[in-house]
Amino acid sequence: MTLAVALRHAFAGFTLDAAFEAPRGITVLFGRSGSGKTTVVNAVAGLLRPDAGRVALDGHVLTDTAARVFLPPHRRRIGYVFQEGRLFPHLSVRQNLRYGAWFAPKGAAREDFGRVVDLLGIGHLLGRRPGTLSGGEKSRVALGRALLSGPRLILADEPLAALDEARKAEILPYFERLRDEVAVPILYVSHSASEVARLATTVVALEAGRVIAQGPAAEVLGDPDVLPAGAREAGALIHARVAAHHADGLTELDAGGLRLFLPRLARAPGTPVRVRIAAHDVILSRTPPQGLSALNILPGTVAEVRAGEGPGALVAIDTPAGRLLARITRRSAEALGIAPGAAVHAVLKTVSVAPADVGGGPAGG
Repeated sequence: MTLAVALRHAFAGFTLDAAFEAPRGITVLFGRSGSGKTTVVNAVAGLLRPDAGRVALDGHVLTDTAARVFLPPHRRRIGYVFQEGRLFPHLSVRQNLRYGAWFAPKGAAREDFGRVVDLLGIGHLLGRRPGTLSGGEKSRVALGRALLSGPRLILADEPLAALDEARKAEILPYFERLRDEVAVPILYVSHSASEVARLATTVVALEAGRVIAQGPAAEVLGDPDVLPAGAREAGALIHARVAAHHADGLTELDAGGLRLFLPRLARAPGTPVRVRIAAHDVILSRTPPQGLSALNILPGTVAEVRAGEGPGALVAIDTPAGRLLARITRRSAEALGIAPGAAVHAVLKTVSVAPADVGGGPAGG
């Protein structure tokens, strides 16, 4: 099932002009605050009537201004997950979940109640009221309610923004499971590079109301010319598999035939993982480094150098593990002869990869 979106809409001082396609999985609308992400989601939901545009879900037209088609929100069969969860406080968790099912059309394909409860790990919460739940628990229940409504599409507008880091870490694995196990496509809004790297099947990068890039997560995040969250948030995504766990507390990954060591991961050998490596955590050497404490040294070739307006430069390096980005000074780039085609070694400290930057999921994409 594919969502096709083409929208134009003008506000005072801001114009949205964006087009993209969202296939099965999680498509993340990624960009700074004010880039137009929520406007897109509201137009898809039918909460905003655009000046011009077309929205179609697997060929089923939701909006077509040229044909004067505008399906009202309650007929679009879209599950909307807000930041706050918006659960009914007077109903139990079970009743909140069942509420979504009441609105599913007769005969519509829908998820099994027990499977959704198991998928989201909320079986022990069924008899409780929302007022007794943590922020992460409320988010999981809100997701479950959306899934049980028989939706063709789920919209999630920065669903983790109101949560602290501990609660985010709690709920991210459930979004990963939805991405990998549920057929319903998810359109997910975020300005967090770590969330994008962990969750996205497809990334649509927005800036000032325009789509500046779209495609697989590793491809978009590894492009030094696409920095919707700013240069400081630059980082690349690589796909790997857990190779072994070692007695000294490290986990060894196989990343394109290269060994990559991270602090111990609670994942079985053979499990595919996605690892975001921040550009500011990578240093470059033109020769194989000797006498360093860093365990992760990845040989590669410079693909592109993007000089910033200040003293910095962003370097894209193609390695057997995938594309990496390194944020260095322009002075260092000039002194080392860092230019497209140059052979380099990317050095990464083992402990520099935060737990939030490691997620599960398919090895490709």
